Amino acid sequence: MTDVTSDAAATRLRRSPLHERHTARGAKFAPFGGWEMPLEYAGGGVLKEHTAVRTGVGVFDVSHLGKARVTGPGAAEFVNACLSNDLGRIGPGRAQYTLCCDDATGGVVDDIIAYLHADDHVFLIPNAANTAEVVRRLRAAAPASVTVTDEHEAYAVLAVQGPRSAELLGALGLPTGHDYMSFSTATLDGVELTVCRTGYTGELGYELVVPAADAVAVWDALFAADAELRACGLAARDTLRTEMGYPLHGQDLSPEITPVQGRSGWAVGWDKPAFWGRDALLAEKAAGPRRTLRGLEAVDRAIPRPGMTVYVGDAEVGTITSGTFSPTKKQGVALALLDTAAKLTDGDLVEVDIRGRRAQMRVTRPPFV
Repeated sequence: MTDVTSDAAATRLRRSPLHERHTARGAKFAPFGGWEMPLEYAGGGVLKEHTAVRTGVGVFDVSHLGKARVTGPGAAEFVNACLSNDLGRIGPGRAQYTLCCDDATGGVVDDIIAYLHADDHVFLIPNAANTAEVVRRLRAAAPASVTVTDEHEAYAVLAVQGPRSAELLGALGLPTGHDYMSFSTATLDGVELTVCRTGYTGELGYELVVPAADAVAVWDALFAADAELRACGLAARDTLRTEMGYPLHGQDLSPEITPVQGRSGWAVGWDKPAFWGRDALLAEKAAGPRRTLRGLEAVDRAIPRPGMTVYVGDAEVGTITSGTFSPTKKQGVALALLDTAAKLTDGDLVEVDIRGRRAQMRVTRPPFV
Protein backbone atom coordinates (compact mmCIF):
# COMPACT_ATOMS: atom_id res chain seq x y z
CA MET A 1 0.00 0.00 0.00
CA THR A 2 1.40 3.34 -1.02
CA ASP A 3 0.32 6.72 0.27
CA VAL A 4 -1.08 9.19 -2.23
CA THR A 5 1.43 12.01 -2.01
CA SER A 6 0.65 14.36 -4.89
CA ASP A 7 -2.34 16.21 -6.29
CA ALA A 8 -1.59 14.72 -9.72
CA ALA A 9 -1.76 11.20 -8.30
CA ALA A 10 -4.97 11.97 -6.45
CA THR A 11 -6.72 13.27 -9.57
CA ARG A 12 -6.21 9.88 -11.22
CA LEU A 13 -8.06 8.11 -8.41
CA ARG A 14 -11.78 7.89 -7.80
CA ARG A 15 -13.02 9.12 -4.44
CA SER A 16 -15.72 7.86 -2.14
CA PRO A 17 -18.75 10.11 -1.61
CA LEU A 18 -17.57 10.13 2.03
CA HIS A 19 -14.13 11.53 1.22
CA GLU A 20 -14.70 14.82 3.05
CA ARG A 21 -15.92 12.99 6.14
CA HIS A 22 -12.72 10.94 6.14
CA THR A 23 -10.59 14.06 5.72
CA ALA A 24 -12.35 15.70 8.66
CA ARG A 25 -11.42 12.68 10.82
CA GLY A 26 -7.77 12.95 9.88
CA ALA A 27 -7.67 9.93 7.60
CA LYS A 28 -4.45 8.78 6.02
CA PHE A 29 -5.30 7.81 2.44
CA ALA A 30 -3.90 5.21 0.08
CA PRO A 31 -4.88 3.91 -3.37
CA PHE A 32 -7.04 0.78 -3.48
CA GLY A 33 -8.12 -0.58 -6.85
CA GLY A 34 -8.09 2.86 -8.47
CA TRP A 35 -9.74 4.61 -5.52
CA GLU A 36 -8.31 6.90 -2.85
CA MET A 37 -9.54 5.31 0.38
CA PRO A 38 -8.83 5.66 4.13
CA LEU A 39 -5.95 3.51 5.36
CA GLU A 40 -6.31 4.55 9.02
CA TYR A 41 -7.52 7.52 11.05
CA ALA A 42 -5.84 10.03 13.36
CA GLY A 43 -6.35 9.12 17.00
CA GLY A 44 -6.98 5.53 16.03
CA GLY A 45 -4.52 3.61 13.95
CA VAL A 46 -4.61 -0.03 13.00
CA LEU A 47 -4.43 -1.50 16.52
CA LYS A 48 -7.25 0.60 17.99
CA GLU A 49 -9.42 0.17 14.92
CA HIS A 50 -8.82 -3.59 14.84
CA THR A 51 -9.64 -3.88 18.56
CA ALA A 52 -12.82 -1.84 18.17
CA VAL A 53 -14.16 -4.38 15.69
CA ARG A 54 -13.17 -7.37 17.82
CA THR A 55 -14.64 -5.91 21.03
CA GLY A 56 -17.21 -3.25 20.11
CA VAL A 57 -18.23 -1.79 16.78
CA GLY A 58 -16.48 -0.11 13.87
CA VAL A 59 -17.52 1.13 10.45
CA PHE A 60 -15.54 0.84 7.22
CA ASP A 61 -16.19 2.78 4.06
CA VAL A 62 -15.76 0.15 1.34
CA SER A 63 -17.42 2.15 -1.40
CA HIS A 64 -14.49 1.34 -3.70
CA LEU A 65 -15.97 -2.15 -4.10
CA GLY A 66 -17.66 -2.65 -7.45
CA LYS A 67 -21.37 -2.80 -8.11
CA ALA A 68 -23.00 -4.36 -11.15
CA ARG A 69 -26.59 -5.34 -11.91
CA VAL A 70 -27.77 -8.20 -14.10
CA THR A 71 -31.43 -7.99 -15.09
CA GLY A 72 -33.93 -9.41 -17.53
CA PRO A 73 -35.63 -12.77 -18.11
CA GLY A 74 -33.29 -15.57 -17.11
CA ALA A 75 -30.76 -13.24 -15.43
CA ALA A 76 -30.13 -15.56 -12.46
CA GLU A 77 -29.85 -18.59 -14.72
CA PHE A 78 -27.33 -16.73 -16.88
CA VAL A 79 -25.22 -15.66 -13.88
CA ASN A 80 -25.32 -19.23 -12.59
CA ALA A 81 -23.93 -20.52 -15.89
CA CYS A 82 -21.00 -18.09 -15.63
CA LEU A 83 -19.94 -17.80 -11.97
CA SER A 84 -18.67 -20.72 -9.92
CA ASN A 85 -21.06 -21.14 -7.01
CA ASP A 86 -24.57 -22.53 -7.43
CA LEU A 87 -27.29 -19.88 -7.14
CA GLY A 88 -29.74 -22.78 -7.02
CA ARG A 89 -28.59 -23.37 -3.44
CA ILE A 90 -30.14 -20.07 -2.29
CA GLY A 91 -33.36 -18.17 -2.85
CA PRO A 92 -34.33 -14.50 -3.27
CA GLY A 93 -33.22 -12.35 -0.37
CA ARG A 94 -29.96 -14.21 0.10
CA ALA A 95 -26.39 -13.45 -0.91
CA GLN A 96 -23.66 -15.85 -2.00
CA TYR A 97 -19.88 -15.78 -2.23
CA THR A 98 -18.85 -16.85 -5.72
CA LEU A 99 -15.96 -16.68 -8.17
CA CYS A 100 -15.50 -15.44 -11.71
CA CYS A 101 -12.98 -17.87 -13.19
CA ASP A 102 -11.17 -17.83 -16.50
CA ASP A 103 -12.80 -20.39 -18.75
CA ALA A 104 -9.53 -21.71 -20.16
CA THR A 105 -7.34 -21.90 -17.04
CA GLY A 106 -9.73 -21.87 -14.08
CA GLY A 107 -7.75 -19.01 -12.52
CA VAL A 108 -9.77 -16.55 -10.43
CA VAL A 109 -10.53 -13.34 -12.31
CA ASP A 110 -12.36 -12.07 -9.22
CA ASP A 111 -14.28 -13.11 -6.14
CA ILE A 112 -17.75 -11.63 -5.83
CA ILE A 113 -20.78 -11.39 -3.56
CA ALA A 114 -23.97 -12.06 -5.54
CA TYR A 115 -27.26 -10.70 -4.16
CA LEU A 116 -30.16 -12.74 -5.55
CA HIS A 117 -33.22 -10.49 -5.73
CA ALA A 118 -35.29 -12.58 -8.14
CA ASP A 119 -34.99 -14.86 -11.14
CA ASP A 120 -34.63 -11.74 -13.29
CA HIS A 121 -32.45 -9.66 -10.98
CA VAL A 122 -28.97 -10.27 -9.52
CA PHE A 123 -26.83 -7.56 -7.93
CA LEU A 124 -23.08 -8.19 -7.86
CA ILE A 125 -20.32 -6.73 -5.68
CA PRO A 126 -16.92 -7.47 -7.26
CA ASN A 127 -13.57 -6.03 -6.20
CA ALA A 128 -12.83 -2.47 -7.26
CA ALA A 129 -9.95 -3.18 -9.63
CA ASN A 130 -11.77 -6.02 -11.37
CA THR A 131 -15.26 -4.59 -11.84
CA ALA A 132 -14.78 -3.45 -15.44
CA GLU A 133 -13.35 -6.85 -16.43
CA VAL A 134 -16.16 -8.79 -14.72
CA VAL A 135 -18.76 -6.59 -16.43
CA ARG A 136 -16.97 -6.99 -19.78
CA ARG A 137 -16.98 -10.77 -19.54
CA LEU A 138 -20.61 -10.94 -18.48
CA ARG A 139 -21.73 -8.55 -21.24
CA ALA A 140 -19.83 -10.53 -23.85
CA ALA A 141 -21.62 -13.73 -22.82
CA ALA A 142 -25.09 -12.33 -22.07
CA PRO A 143 -28.06 -13.27 -24.27
CA ALA A 144 -30.14 -10.48 -25.77
CA SER A 145 -32.71 -10.79 -22.99
CA VAL A 146 -30.20 -10.01 -20.23
CA THR A 147 -28.72 -6.58 -19.44
CA VAL A 148 -25.48 -6.12 -17.48
CA THR A 149 -25.09 -2.63 -15.99
CA ASP A 150 -21.96 -1.20 -14.38
CA GLU A 151 -23.14 0.77 -11.33
CA HIS A 152 -19.73 1.15 -9.69
CA GLU A 153 -20.15 4.78 -8.60
CA ALA A 154 -23.92 4.72 -8.08
CA TYR A 155 -23.72 3.24 -4.57
CA ALA A 156 -21.65 3.48 -1.41
CA VAL A 157 -21.03 0.49 0.83
CA LEU A 158 -20.61 0.83 4.60
CA ALA A 159 -19.49 -2.20 6.62
CA VAL A 160 -20.69 -2.02 10.23
CA GLN A 161 -18.74 -4.73 12.03
CA GLY A 162 -18.29 -5.98 15.57
CA PRO A 163 -20.16 -7.55 18.52
CA ARG A 164 -22.25 -4.40 18.97
CA SER A 165 -23.12 -3.91 15.29
CA ALA A 166 -26.69 -5.22 15.68
CA GLU A 167 -27.22 -2.95 18.69
CA LEU A 168 -26.15 0.06 16.65
CA LEU A 169 -28.31 -0.71 13.62
CA GLY A 170 -31.24 -1.62 15.85
CA ALA A 171 -31.04 1.80 17.49
CA LEU A 172 -31.58 3.29 14.04
CA GLY A 173 -34.54 1.04 13.31
CA LEU A 174 -32.66 -1.02 10.74
CA PRO A 175 -33.23 -4.78 10.48
CA THR A 176 -30.71 -7.06 12.22
CA GLY A 177 -32.51 -10.37 12.77
CA HIS A 178 -31.86 -11.93 9.39
CA ASP A 179 -29.58 -14.92 8.85
CA TYR A 180 -25.96 -14.79 7.76
CA MET A 181 -25.63 -14.03 4.02
CA SER A 182 -29.19 -12.77 3.75
CA PHE A 183 -30.36 -9.23 3.06
CA SER A 184 -33.38 -7.00 3.30
CA THR A 185 -34.28 -3.51 2.16
CA ALA A 186 -35.01 -0.80 4.71
CA THR A 187 -35.46 2.94 5.05
CA LEU A 188 -33.40 5.26 7.23
CA ASP A 189 -34.64 8.85 7.42
CA GLY A 190 -36.16 8.49 3.97
CA VAL A 191 -33.11 6.79 2.45
CA GLU A 192 -33.78 3.35 0.97
CA LEU A 193 -30.87 0.99 1.49
CA THR A 194 -29.98 -2.70 1.57
CA VAL A 195 -28.83 -4.31 4.82
CA CYS A 196 -26.91 -7.54 4.27
CA ARG A 197 -25.67 -9.78 7.08
CA THR A 198 -22.15 -10.02 5.68
CA GLY A 199 -18.65 -8.76 6.32
CA TYR A 200 -14.95 -9.44 5.92
CA THR A 201 -13.85 -9.41 9.56
CA GLY A 202 -15.16 -12.64 11.07
CA GLU A 203 -17.28 -10.69 13.55
CA LEU A 204 -21.02 -10.14 13.67
CA GLY A 205 -21.58 -7.51 11.04
CA TYR A 206 -23.65 -5.94 8.31
CA GLU A 207 -22.95 -4.22 5.01
CA LEU A 208 -25.15 -1.32 3.98
CA VAL A 209 -25.53 -0.65 0.26
CA VAL A 210 -26.59 2.98 0.02
CA PRO A 211 -27.21 5.32 -2.93
CA ALA A 212 -24.04 7.39 -3.29
CA ALA A 213 -25.96 10.65 -2.91
CA ASP A 214 -27.21 9.55 0.52
CA ALA A 215 -23.95 8.11 1.88
CA VAL A 216 -23.08 11.15 4.02
CA ALA A 217 -26.51 11.17 5.68
CA VAL A 218 -26.24 7.48 6.58
CA TRP A 219 -22.65 7.85 7.81
CA ASP A 220 -23.65 10.77 10.04
CA ALA A 221 -26.67 8.88 11.39
CA LEU A 222 -24.45 5.96 12.44
CA PHE A 223 -22.11 8.19 14.41
CA ALA A 224 -24.98 10.16 15.94
CA ALA A 225 -26.48 6.91 17.24
CA ASP A 226 -23.32 5.61 18.96
CA ALA A 227 -20.70 7.84 20.55
CA GLU A 228 -18.26 4.88 20.76
CA LEU A 229 -18.46 3.95 17.09
CA ARG A 230 -14.98 4.02 15.56
CA ALA A 231 -14.19 4.80 11.95
CA CYS A 232 -11.89 2.07 10.65
CA GLY A 233 -9.56 2.12 7.68
CA LEU A 234 -8.66 -0.56 5.20
CA ALA A 235 -5.40 -1.43 7.01
CA ALA A 236 -7.43 -2.77 9.95
CA ARG A 237 -9.75 -4.54 7.54
CA ASP A 238 -6.70 -6.37 6.21
CA THR A 239 -5.46 -7.49 9.63
CA LEU A 240 -8.97 -8.61 10.59
CA ARG A 241 -9.52 -10.66 7.44
CA THR A 242 -6.04 -12.21 7.65
CA GLU A 243 -6.72 -13.35 11.23
CA MET A 244 -9.77 -15.17 9.84
CA GLY A 245 -7.86 -16.64 6.90
CA TYR A 246 -10.13 -14.89 4.40
CA PRO A 247 -8.48 -14.64 0.96
CA LEU A 248 -7.69 -11.36 -0.74
CA HIS A 249 -7.96 -11.32 -4.50
CA GLY A 250 -4.67 -10.42 -6.12
CA GLN A 251 -2.75 -12.18 -3.35
CA ASP A 252 -4.41 -15.42 -2.19
CA LEU A 253 -6.60 -15.81 -5.27
CA SER A 254 -5.73 -14.50 -8.72
CA PRO A 255 -5.82 -15.41 -12.41
CA GLU A 256 -2.73 -17.53 -11.60
CA ILE A 257 -4.26 -19.10 -8.46
CA THR A 258 -7.28 -21.35 -8.95
CA PRO A 259 -9.96 -22.05 -6.32
CA VAL A 260 -8.57 -25.60 -6.05
CA GLN A 261 -5.15 -24.21 -5.12
CA GLY A 262 -6.68 -21.46 -2.95
CA ARG A 263 -8.86 -23.92 -1.00
CA SER A 264 -11.98 -22.11 -2.21
CA GLY A 265 -13.54 -25.19 -3.76
CA TRP A 266 -16.45 -24.81 -1.33
CA ALA A 267 -17.49 -21.81 -3.49
CA VAL A 268 -17.71 -23.99 -6.63
CA GLY A 269 -20.89 -25.77 -7.70
CA TRP A 270 -19.07 -28.87 -8.87
CA ASP A 271 -22.27 -30.59 -9.98
CA LYS A 272 -23.45 -27.70 -12.16
CA PRO A 273 -23.47 -28.48 -15.89
CA ALA A 274 -21.78 -25.19 -16.76
CA PHE A 275 -19.69 -22.41 -15.27
CA TRP A 276 -16.57 -20.61 -16.47
CA GLY A 277 -13.47 -22.74 -15.89
CA ARG A 278 -15.42 -25.92 -15.16
CA ASP A 279 -13.36 -28.30 -17.31
CA ALA A 280 -10.01 -26.95 -16.12
CA LEU A 281 -11.04 -27.04 -12.46
CA LEU A 282 -12.50 -30.54 -12.62
CA ALA A 283 -9.27 -31.77 -14.20
CA GLU A 284 -7.13 -30.05 -11.56
CA LYS A 285 -9.31 -31.37 -8.74
CA ALA A 286 -9.04 -34.92 -10.09
CA ALA A 287 -5.27 -34.76 -10.56
CA GLY A 288 -4.61 -32.86 -7.34
CA PRO A 289 -3.17 -29.32 -7.26
CA ARG A 290 0.58 -28.76 -7.32
CA ARG A 291 0.24 -26.22 -4.49
CA THR A 292 -2.36 -25.33 -1.86
CA LEU A 293 -3.07 -22.35 0.37
CA ARG A 294 -2.17 -23.05 4.00
CA GLY A 295 -1.94 -21.06 7.21
CA LEU A 296 1.31 -20.26 9.04
CA GLU A 297 1.78 -19.03 12.62
CA ALA A 298 5.07 -17.51 13.71
CA VAL A 299 7.01 -19.44 16.35
CA ASP A 300 9.79 -16.83 16.42
CA ARG A 301 9.27 -13.08 16.77
CA ALA A 302 8.70 -12.27 13.12
CA ILE A 303 6.15 -10.63 10.85
CA PRO A 304 5.71 -12.40 7.49
CA ARG A 305 4.86 -10.36 4.42
CA PRO A 306 3.60 -11.24 0.91
CA GLY A 307 6.27 -12.53 -1.44
CA MET A 308 8.54 -14.02 1.22
CA THR A 309 9.88 -17.50 0.52
CA VAL A 310 9.02 -20.54 2.65
CA TYR A 311 11.66 -23.25 3.22
CA VAL A 312 12.01 -26.72 4.61
CA GLY A 313 15.73 -27.00 5.17
CA ASP A 314 17.39 -25.72 1.99
CA ALA A 315 14.40 -26.53 -0.20
CA GLU A 316 11.99 -23.78 -1.29
CA VAL A 317 8.48 -25.09 -0.67
CA GLY A 318 6.27 -22.06 -1.15
CA THR A 319 5.56 -18.34 -0.98
CA ILE A 320 3.72 -16.11 1.49
CA THR A 321 0.63 -14.62 -0.17
CA SER A 322 -0.71 -12.65 2.83
CA GLY A 323 1.11 -11.94 6.07
CA THR A 324 0.74 -9.57 9.00
CA PHE A 325 1.07 -9.10 12.74
CA SER A 326 -2.09 -10.38 14.43
CA PRO A 327 -3.17 -7.79 17.03
CA THR A 328 -5.37 -10.41 18.69
CA LYS A 329 -2.82 -13.22 18.93
CA LYS A 330 0.20 -10.91 19.28
CA GLN A 331 2.15 -12.92 16.73
CA GLY A 332 2.85 -13.08 13.03
CA VAL A 333 0.33 -14.98 10.89
CA ALA A 334 0.28 -15.71 7.19
CA LEU A 335 -1.35 -17.47 4.29
CA ALA A 336 1.07 -19.24 1.97
CA LEU A 337 0.93 -21.29 -1.20
CA LEU A 338 2.86 -24.45 -0.32
CA ASP A 339 3.96 -27.20 -2.71
CA THR A 340 1.88 -30.32 -2.21
CA ALA A 341 4.98 -32.39 -3.01
CA ALA A 342 6.43 -31.24 0.33
CA LYS A 343 3.62 -33.22 2.07
CA LEU A 344 3.37 -30.73 4.92
CA THR A 345 0.69 -31.32 7.54
CA ASP A 346 -0.73 -29.15 10.31
CA GLY A 347 1.83 -28.75 13.07
CA ASP A 348 4.86 -29.10 10.81
CA LEU A 349 7.57 -26.45 11.12
CA VAL A 350 8.88 -24.43 8.20
CA GLU A 351 11.14 -21.40 7.88
CA VAL A 352 10.39 -18.07 6.22
CA ASP A 353 13.10 -15.81 4.83
CA ILE A 354 12.40 -12.43 6.42
CA ARG A 355 14.85 -9.94 4.93
CA GLY A 356 17.68 -12.44 4.95
CA ARG A 357 16.90 -13.99 8.34
CA ARG A 358 15.17 -17.33 8.73
CA ALA A 359 12.15 -17.32 11.08
CA GLN A 360 10.39 -20.48 12.19
CA MET A 361 6.64 -20.83 11.55
CA ARG A 362 4.13 -23.61 12.12
CA VAL A 363 1.74 -24.89 9.46
CA THR A 364 -1.85 -24.60 10.66
CA ARG A 365 -5.41 -24.38 9.43
CA PRO A 366 -7.06 -20.94 9.52
CA PRO A 367 -8.82 -19.18 11.09
CA PHE A 368 -6.08 -18.02 13.39
CA VAL A 369 -8.58 -16.38 15.77
